[in-house]
Amino acid sequence: MKGESRVAAQKYQVQELSEFALEMVRQAGQKALTYYGKGQPDTKFDEGLITKTELHLMDYFQDQLNTQFPDHQIFRGAPMGNEYTHGSKRYLWIFDPLDGVANVQAGIPIWGISLALVENFWPVCGVIFLPATGDEFQAVAGREALRGDEVINTASLDSVSDESVLLTYSRFHLQYHTTFPGKIRNMGCTTAHICYVAQGRADAAIIANESFQGLAAARVIIEAAGGKIYKMDGSEFFLNEYLDGGRISEHLLVTTPGICHQVLNTLNRTN
Repeated sequence: MKGESRVAAQKYQVQELSEFALEMVRQAGQKALTYYGKGQPDTKFDEGLITKTELHLMDYFQDQLNTQFPDHQIFRGAPMGNEYTHGSKRYLWIFDPLDGVANVQAGIPIWGISLALVENFWPVCGVIFLPATGDEFQAVAGREALRGDEVINTASLDSVSDESVLLTYSRFHLQYHTTFPGKIRNMGCTTAHICYVAQGRADAAIIANESFQGLAAARVIIEAAGGKIYKMDGSEFFLNEYLDGGRISEHLLVTTPGICHQVLNTLNRTN
């Protein structure tokens, strides 16, 4: 009975933490919408607007976390200690207040807010909210991935075709020649791209210039949905290698094991 009670308590705690995460991105999303599309029309990138938005959302999350879980830590991009900790301090939250900042400024609805939780370096849960579209994606590590209340899975493919969809970053066309037979698209938001692969709307996504902070929640969701993040040589990518906060300089492929090498074989890096 003691063992059963402990398991029940652990499940309750994970549920409580994941519900807190979802509520945080919902509330942060509503606050972010007040800045949405408010960039200066004569400026390609309104850095002041984005900085103000990100600082406001980060301060809000810090205040809420201090109230709900005061001993928990927030990832700040600095190198983390490599020792396991006990008690509440073993929890580390990774909050990315805005992904797709150019879309936020321009009033394009594909942008997101993400929040992930790790416990002694092991992922617990990840949530991503696209405030302008209302899409919510979430997963607890080792369980099902969800869009809202609907279970989602990556597309069940063993080959690519002219109906396949590859999502890419903005300068992909300058750095690759490709024979990918399907449609190639860029929607301007890495976390949204990964969620669309998790949902089966897209078959693969190539991502660049990312960070631990930007991928922490998406990693949990794509793995729960049946996909993986790969290096461009086809080997598996391990996000925890970037807990020091450094930028991820290499390009990465998000897809399913069944078509990973087929997609890679259609790509030829030019620089």
